[in-house]
Order: sequence, then structure tokens, then C-alpha cells
Amino acid sequence: MAYILIIDDERAIRKTLTEILSFEGHKIEEAADGEEGFRKFSEKTYDVVLCDIKMPKLDGIEFLEKAKQVNADVPIIMISGHGNIDTAVDAVKKGAYDYISKPPDLNRLLITLKNASEKQDLVTETKVLRRKISKVQEIVGESPAILRIKDTIDKVAPTDARVLVTGENGSGKELVARWIHEKSNRANGPIVEVNCAAIPSELIESELFGHEKGSFTSAVKQRIGKFEQANGGTLFLDEIGDMSLSAQAKVLRALQEGKITRVGADKDISVDVRVVAATNKDLLKEVEEKNFRLDLYHRLGVIIIHVPSLNERRDDIPLLVDHFLALIASEYGQPQKKIDSAAVQTLQAYNWSGNIRELRNVVERLIILSGNTITVEDVKNFVLPRV
Repeated sequence: MAYILIIDDERAIRKTLTEILSFEGHKIEEAADGEEGFRKFSEKTYDVVLCDIKMPKLDGIEFLEKAKQVNADVPIIMISGHGNIDTAVDAVKKGAYDYISKPPDLNRLLITLKNASEKQDLVTETKVLRRKISKVQEIVGESPAILRIKDTIDKVAPTDARVLVTGENGSGKELVARWIHEKSNRANGPIVEVNCAAIPSELIESELFGHEKGSFTSAVKQRIGKFEQANGGTLFLDEIGDMSLSAQAKVLRALQEGKITRVGADKDISVDVRVVAATNKDLLKEVEEKNFRLDLYHRLGVIIIHVPSLNERRDDIPLLVDHFLALIASEYGQPQKKIDSAAVQTLQAYNWSGNIRELRNVVERLIILSGNTITVEDVKNFVLPRV
């Protein structure tokens, strides 16, 4: 059974298609024009869309273009009684799954729907398998701040908008970046990470843009930079606030023009890269102190996601503890240990200066040093500072 959205301004056509497809066991929703159809498409997830081309307010081709920006994976089948071969080719070029003339041949329609639905099932299965293989951890938490972050990721991921992720060290900025990539249309491409704080300022340009053989003393061979490695995917610039001003200028050019130049080369190279940046610094303060370019800040911060510290989301600690107990037990190949409520409450009151990273380390320590059930005494002995 497929969940199908039928968009057509002719009520008789909608009614006929609904009756036929409902009889075949499909769940149907209708829309009387392109605007209503797009509103429903934006609010719900359908398996297949049947869309007329000639409609008031928003025609089928316009709907197709807008719908592909919202969810490119849903097959959209165009139906029209006014079309010709040029219309069909145009629709398919713009992302339509197929094109059917009115009045539709019932057998062809059912076969096309079956194939489109199976394709959607394969897309979903592929995404699930990819997540299992990539082992991207879930963003655990039900606090208002975390729910807002998840909602923002769902909205921004399918676009190519650049994202700036802010927050303290260990708060989970990298995980946010990975989920933006995982839920994007670039998920089949690479995600390449650069820790700008870990690379000496004199080497950052070579790391990002690559270099030609002989361009400097230690350049014994050509090097492909991170921008080229991330072509077709996502480049995650972690700790962007520690990047040198000269490298910032080149990153700005790459974002503006979609081109980079290797160190020691004259030739421009076009790159198709989505940039997600992260920092634990206040970049506007860095701008005031002349350590960061304001124009680059605005280029990077199309969407800004702030990840709260663990101390700001203490209600999530019981969920996180359970998550890490299960995860670490799986990694160790051991039965999952239990933890009593008093121990969890003590962990909730602790000052987590190291955020999620520190909590994971603490849970791992408690698993190693405690008995079958982690108690409040274990927390006092192995976690709390000795006075």
C-alpha cells in the first residue's frame, strides 16, 4: 500500500483516480490546485504524487520544481491532457518520475505507481542501511532545545544552505553536522572534516585547497585539498574561529565563486561543496577583535544552530546515561548494566564542564569499575571530586 497525493483541478478526475487507487488498497489524499498540493506535500511525507500540469495558482511544473527542493526523493508522476512530447521531456528533465497522458491507461498507471512505490521503498531502505554502516549516533534528548535542533536539521538539511554550529567543546556540534549531511541530498557524497585548531596556520591553506609539487620546500608531490575531497558532499570546518585571516579570505572566495586554487597553482578548480562550520568561540566578538572576517561570518551563518551545554539540559541526562550504557555494553560485548535512580540524580546535579564527551567517559568508567548495578556510592567514589 502506498500513500498517494493526487493534485488535479478537475474534481471528476480526482474522484475517479481516488476510487480506483483506493480499491487497489492505496491511501489517498487530494488537492484541488498546485498551492494546496504543495502545502500538503510540505506538511506530510507521501510515497508517490500524481500531479496535473495545467492548474490555476501553481501549475504542475512549478509544483514539481518547488517539491523537489522540499523532498527530492518522492516520485512525482505528471498527468496532463494538454501535453506533448516536449512537455513530457521538460517534466522528466526537472525531476518527474514519469509522464502519463489523459485519459490515463489504467494498466500503465498501476504499473507506473507500483514501480514508483518500489523505488521509494528502495530509497528508504538505502538510507536506513547507510545510517547503520556510517554508525551516525542519534541525537539523544527531549529537552526543548534539542527538539528545536532536530526540527531545524530536518528543515535545513535538504537545502544547500550553509550552517554555523555553535556551542561549548564536547557539546555535540560534530554530531549535528553529521546529521545535516546524513539527511541532505548530498548524503551519497563524502563528508570531510577539518579541525582548523589542530592544523598549524602555515599549513591550513595547503590542507584546505591542496598544493602543487614544488610549491614550497616540503611539497614533494601534488596534494588534493579538503575542498576537492568533499566535492559533491559536505565539508565540515570544525573550530572555524581558529582559522588564520589569510585562509579565511580564500575560504570566502571559495564560498562566493565555487572555485579554489591550489597553493602554487594559477588554475582555478570548480568545486561543489556544502560547508558546515562549527566553533566554540563568540565569532562576533572575534570580529570586533579583528580575528575573524565579518563577511565570512555572514557567509557561513545562513543558518545558526546553537548546541546547549549539558548543564543547560540536565533533564536529558537520564536518557543519555541509558543510551551510553547500551552503546558501551554493545561495544564491549557485555550485558547492559543497570543504574539506580539515586545515582542518576547525582549525575544530574554534577557540573559537566566537559559536556556530552565527559558524560560518556564517566559512564564508561562506571561500567568498568562498578558491579552489576551502578549505585550512588559508585558515583561518589568514581566520579565526584574528592574533598
